[in-house]
Amino acid sequence: MKLKTLSTAILLATVPMTGVFAAAMDRSGQSISAFLQPGNYFEAGISVLDPTVSGKEAGETTSRNTISDMADDYYFPSAALKFQVTNKFSFGLLYDQPFGAAAEYSGDNAFVSKLTDTVLPQSTLNGLVTSQVQSALATGSKQISDALSGSNTPLQSYDQLTDVQIVTAGVASQLIEAGLAPTNPAFAATLNAQVTGLITQAGGVDQAKQVILDGAQQKGNAALATQLAALGADQLGVGNTKVTVDTQNLTFLFGYQPTENWNIYAGPVYQTVKGNVSLRGQAYSIYNGYDAQIKETGDVGWLAGLAYQIPDIALKASLTYRSEIDHSTDVTETFSGGLNAIALLGGNPADITSSPGKTTITTPQSVNLDFQTGIMANTVAFANVRWVEWSKFGIRPYQFGKLSEEIGGLQSVNRPNGFDLVSYSDDQISATVGVGRKLSEQWAGNVSVGWDSGAGNPVSTLGPTEGYWNLGLGLQFSPTPATFIAGGVKYFWLGDAKSQTAAQYGENRIVGEFEENDAWGYGLKMGYRF
Repeated sequence: MKLKTLSTAILLATVPMTGVFAAAMDRSGQSISAFLQPGNYFEAGISVLDPTVSGKEAGETTSRNTISDMADDYYFPSAALKFQVTNKFSFGLLYDQPFGAAAEYSGDNAFVSKLTDTVLPQSTLNGLVTSQVQSALATGSKQISDALSGSNTPLQSYDQLTDVQIVTAGVASQLIEAGLAPTNPAFAATLNAQVTGLITQAGGVDQAKQVILDGAQQKGNAALATQLAALGADQLGVGNTKVTVDTQNLTFLFGYQPTENWNIYAGPVYQTVKGNVSLRGQAYSIYNGYDAQIKETGDVGWLAGLAYQIPDIALKASLTYRSEIDHSTDVTETFSGGLNAIALLGGNPADITSSPGKTTITTPQSVNLDFQTGIMANTVAFANVRWVEWSKFGIRPYQFGKLSEEIGGLQSVNRPNGFDLVSYSDDQISATVGVGRKLSEQWAGNVSVGWDSGAGNPVSTLGPTEGYWNLGLGLQFSPTPATFIAGGVKYFWLGDAKSQTAAQYGENRIVGEFEENDAWGYGLKMGYRF
């Protein structure tokens, strides 16, 4: 049962779409199978994915609206050229698009801008006003006590004030606003009469205290709205949350075959990356209206591997390592007027926008293990296992990161060192197993089952799925011994996921839930031996 009997072309069709839809931003699967084909060889292919990813608001979103399909269709091409220069040396060029993202929200949900959006969560704004009200009442209580007693009394915190002191401070503030100064001889008597009257009218001290607090909160809300308008912080983003990330790899492979069985290979990898991100909607708080354009940049990494084959039994195994690749790029970042809201938190918007800097993006290292063997006449079994180190991946555009450090100290955020725009908690492990069979001299087919672990859950709102199971079918037609056309289709059961914003990463806080989603993948490949 030699490899030639099986027709080597059949083995190319067994995995026409290895990656297609995987954890985090993994796409192509970065196969080098074309380089391991005998002789001189060329192939070109394209894969298409049609996902459906929908869900509903959850967790810290104040509503529970439906989220319609937010995953965009996408396609990516691939190509490979391999020369067997001598019996012992080979050279190859591989092109693929290993990583990427394509998504856009629509409809009525927390990821689409609305006129009712607030620059910070309403609970945070309410907390700011409450803090100001409590501070004002504590200060007012001291000032009135000083004015009426003629002495300098210690400043008490709000928690130390009695209910009567709170009512007194609130009523005194109203009298002063009406024009009656504490130095007026009638002030003390008027204050005492109005405090007594309010307590009686409200039905007790507790009720009178609540009247004072409600009134102060309303005034504080109005004052805050005026302040936000003056800062321009009420001018938030318009449109939908969306993301696109594209990468390209050109791999140069040099192989050495000391014997018929062994192949040692290595080479440099040139990679480019570019992307665009827009954050919109209440879920992103102060980042509602943030845009980042990642300028295309390229840098170099490397790969190395080892392959072993026994042609007589159609056995072939390979282990390939790809290094991480560091990209230092300029990111054009823009914020809505909401950036000015950091002034309410004691920050300075100019410290963010006037501090340009480089952004580092490091695409992850990975390992691929591929195996195939003949199991009966005209039949091969195959398997692929892939590991990608997404747990160390993160994108933090420079100004995005500076703002995250400004707001990270808030109790509601609790991230004093800031946070990334996108990051993942786990590494990805994926596996595919299947069987390919030669049906006739010109036709061959295969069936496969795949699994992907995902890269953690909860996940980013920009890619809310956790792994998958899939079932694939492939078919190949070889009009001549030197040429073939292969196609395949895969159906994906996408893993349920909870989604969270960047500020929530590392905690169980979420803003969305995505369940019972799926995807269809399609692949087409043509090959030629020469």
